[in-house]
Amino acid sequence: MAEEWILENAHLRMCVSSLGGKVQSLFSRQYQAPVLYENPAGGMFPMLPLANRVAGNRFIFHGQEIILPRHHADEYFFLHGDGWLQRWDIIEYGAEYCVLQLRRQHACGFDYLAQLRYQLLRNQLIAELTLTHYGEVPALYGCGFHPFFPFDERSKVQFQVSGYWPEGENHLPLNWQGNLPDYANFSVAQFGEDRWLNVGYSGWGGRARVSNDVMNITILSQTPWLMLFRMQGESFLCLEPQSHPVNAHNMDGQPGLRVLGAGEKLNFSLKIIIEGA
Repeated sequence: MAEEWILENAHLRMCVSSLGGKVQSLFSRQYQAPVLYENPAGGMFPMLPLANRVAGNRFIFHGQEIILPRHHADEYFFLHGDGWLQRWDIIEYGAEYCVLQLRRQHACGFDYLAQLRYQLLRNQLIAELTLTHYGEVPALYGCGFHPFFPFDERSKVQFQVSGYWPEGENHLPLNWQGNLPDYANFSVAQFGEDRWLNVGYSGWGGRARVSNDVMNITILSQTPWLMLFRMQGESFLCLEPQSHPVNAHNMDGQPGLRVLGAGEKLNFSLKIIIEGA
């Protein structure tokens, strides 16, 4: 059985699970409403040591072909890495914060210690992920967070970007486009279309807002890459800040990915702020 820990203050109450280092729930005590989508498949989980998918589940690094592992959550890809599927250890715990830790090694070169800190600060959740590489041979890393937000016909989302990658076969990106179709353009707050949408954006300003008739939820992260995922007929919306675009491993320059030598670190953070509508 996975262990669970409750963090709370006057504004927020959250449940964290050892399985995947996942936030099972985040509830606003002030507005008496869930901040994250409450569903076994919802909440929020960390993505590491990469985010999303890599074409062919392989890439070239320093002239060598790196073949990624697979896992039970996807038939073809090392989807979101596997940190979200592993059992994490808790190393610090207080009323409003906890720190989780995960040690992983893979034959493809990943060899790291991950630390994940969740902190409630008044009306905010701060999530901080740090990866430290332990291998003698450098490896290529990426990460991100995958939150699910409640989203129905009363909801709107807004954020600014410079372009996007439409979704292609096997959920991999097609060529980048600077002109956004209306259904993928959220520069003005809108509900959009009730349809499948699974696209990556570039040039994100690092701020997004999900609003409804009860509260405004602001998402902050210092990265230019944001993933949006929604499903027709479902009452959730995912806004996933990532350190790199989808399939960056096979793009020129491998944008956003970090080469880590022994002892070097990759840091990534996300802040969720809850305010009244």
